[in-house]
Amino acid sequence: MRGVGDGRWRKVASQIGRSVTVWAVSTLTMLALAGILPDFRLRSADGSSATDIAVTAALGAGAFGLLSALVWPLLVRLLLLVPALVLGVLVFFLNGALLWVALRVNPVERGSAAPETAVVVAAVMSAVASATGGALAVRDDDAYRRRLYRLADRRRRSGPPCPATPGTVFVQLDGVGHDVLLAAVDRGLMPTVARWLGTGGDRPTHRLTPWRTDWSSQTGASQLGILHGSNFDVPAFRWYEKARREVMVCNRPTSAAELQARAIEHSGHAGLLAKDGASRGNLFGGGADEQALVLSIAARRRGPAARSRAGYFAYFSDPANAVRTALSFGAEVGREIGQSVRARMRAQRPRVSRGGLYPLVRAFATVVERDVVTAAVMGDVLAGRSAVYADLVAYDEVAHHSGPASRDTEQVLRRLDRALALVENVTEHAPRPYRIVVLSDHGQSPGETFRSRYGLTLADLVRAGCGLPVPRRAR
Repeated sequence: MRGVGDGRWRKVASQIGRSVTVWAVSTLTMLALAGILPDFRLRSADGSSATDIAVTAALGAGAFGLLSALVWPLLVRLLLLVPALVLGVLVFFLNGALLWVALRVNPVERGSAAPETAVVVAAVMSAVASATGGALAVRDDDAYRRRLYRLADRRRRSGPPCPATPGTVFVQLDGVGHDVLLAAVDRGLMPTVARWLGTGGDRPTHRLTPWRTDWSSQTGASQLGILHGSNFDVPAFRWYEKARREVMVCNRPTSAAELQARAIEHSGHAGLLAKDGASRGNLFGGGADEQALVLSIAARRRGPAARSRAGYFAYFSDPANAVRTALSFGAEVGREIGQSVRARMRAQRPRVSRGGLYPLVRAFATVVERDVVTAAVMGDVLAGRSAVYADLVAYDEVAHHSGPASRDTEQVLRRLDRALALVENVTEHAPRPYRIVVLSDHGQSPGETFRSRYGLTLADLVRAGCGLPVPRRAR
């Protein structure tokens, strides 16, 4: 009994020590920012002693930490009707507001900060606190496991009893072909997948099987067939329907909703995820009650679309996640611009246009979508859901513009492998066993666009052949 009691006290002491360490680092961070930023001060107008300034920083950092832990999750739940990208932006302003409140409730000295400065200070402090807490948790494996167990236990208590039968997590690596995956494993880009396949001498836990798509080799047709059992009358990614006099595009919300309704009617069932399932980052819902970043419900303003916002609550409930994602987002935009300039200077062919909004689109696909979807899947696993289907679109987005076997895609594949490792780790703490299925919807082959190859668009060629007016270059 004494050993059990001693172990419990050691755990309590360890947790208190981590909290005090994070508080101390946050206090030092606030002091440093007060010395750097002109619109952020921790002293009164007539001056204050060093002790008063230190006490103000310590109390301000402590109040900010408590507000972030207690108030922040409530604010995020109130904003679940806001789309994920908008919520990611609002996070910074709300975080700055919490810092302003923390300074105002300080009983010793009331520091002050300009609104835009408060946003910066709050973002830096959240990032530093998260990094410090994460570093301490890495050194304490028991603390990490206890945190996961607490999350799992909380989700089990809030839901129905979890069955003992295995659940399934489907992770779709969008656009990753069979040969691309093998090459990535051989080059050491995906160590998690390599371990699963037993290529390094480990006992294999997975087997790799190639498959061929039908005539329409693209995400819309493949995912519709996987999730809803039918891709009938989906000839391409984009086509014109004469009966409806409408251009159907698989990644357009209204078209995705129509295609999903047709598939349900044709197959006669709701979909793969109809029984206690979750759909994350997909074009279609698969019949799941829990959906997040699903295109087929993006056009709806009420009903299931509003409920689906809860899928990314687990991610944005921690303001440090938004800060980390924002920094990675900016780095990814810079990386794309640099890679695009390098490709142009080297006159790489084939090459497509990578200007305009594409750097932002790429950053959203490779950073925001990946982080939010991975966090949602981890929450689903801890909740013990029967089936989870998630689409990680990062590789597909980059490969379309840089080429399927380019250097630009290597880092994307590494990050996808880390996402798979996170999912695998969290299954060890799930309330039920899980099978992890990694699949792809299609592959890719390098080739030039019609315009790049012939100097005009296919539409211009058709118009010229019909005797219709065309731009001068098409003549």
